[in-house]
Order: sequence, then C-alpha cells, then structure tokens
Amino acid sequence: MFDEIVKAGRYLGQSMRLMVGLPEYDTYVAHCEANHPDQPVMSYEEFFKERQEARYGGAGKRGGCC
Repeated sequence: MFDEIVKAGRYLGQSMRLMVGLPEYDTYVAHCEANHPDQPVMSYEEFFKERQEARYGGAGKRGGCC
C-alpha cells in the first residue's frame, strides 16, 4: 500500500511539473545516455536554466537536438 502511495505521489509531482512547463531531468538524462552517449550531460542546475531560457527568454537560442 505504501509503495502505491509513493508511486502515485511521483506521478502527481511529474504531472504538476509538466503542467507548468518544467521538464523532467531524469527523462533528459535517460535520453542523453541512450541517444548521445559520447556527449556530456548537463547538471540539474544547467538543465533547469537552459529550459527556462528556452521557454521564456531564449527565442532562437535553443540548444541540443530536441
């Protein structure tokens, strides 16, 4: 029962982050490891800043492959 509550909490947190436009760092890391193993992975802080700039202030400055 406890495991189900924890799992539901994770899904709720993920859904709320996606609703406000915050992508998942873990998803980014998994994507990079699977598709770009030869390239360095951004730290969480770098990832968060890059995503904010891409969404709010980085018109035309989008980096990465996706």
